[in-house]
Amino acid sequence: MEQKTIKIADLEVNRGQIDGLPKNPRTIKDTRFEALKKSIEDAPEMLALRELLVYPHNGKFVVIGGNMRLKACKELGYKELPCKVIDENTPVEKLREYTIKDNIGFGSDDWGALFDDWNTDELADWGLEFPEDINVDETQETEIVEDEVPEEVETKCKRGDLWQLGEHRLMCGDATIMDDAEKLMGGGGRLICY
Repeated sequence: MEQKTIKIADLEVNRGQIDGLPKNPRTIKDTRFEALKKSIEDAPEMLALRELLVYPHNGKFVVIGGNMRLKACKELGYKELPCKVIDENTPVEKLREYTIKDNIGFGSDDWGALFDDWNTDELADWGLEFPEDINVDETQETEIVEDEVPEEVETKCKRGDLWQLGEHRLMCGDATIMDDAEKLMGGGGRLICY
């Protein structure tokens, strides 16, 4: 594929004008389209990193991949765009395949990693859509303030005390000491029931 800068006037959205290649199946909502335009404005160098995929047809170039970017760039006043020109001898079956594969996101977002390692304000600013069931405000890092614990705390239990909670037993002891473990598991000891 040849890389080339092409005037927007010579680029056409895929409307089905190539025999055997249906029109571009992608649509974009107004809010997402605005986010796309903002993304292009914020980082125009990305256009050169991910060029439009175009196919020569009747003296123009039909966009096989990047129709939404073309539309956004037109609205932003761009006059030309970086493109990868698909060889005109490419079979239409390959053009169909490129059209769909260009728009498939094979991976999925790891929301845990995103919320742990990335700033959600930046992610939103860059156009990432969050699932509706996630409250982004709750995922922001908050300062943890530890409660003050007095040095001496009066306790109401002492080592060896054992409680029966339904079928469960709870003991004040040390699990690494065999006598404590045996007492917890059913051996003797003072049993406090509530």
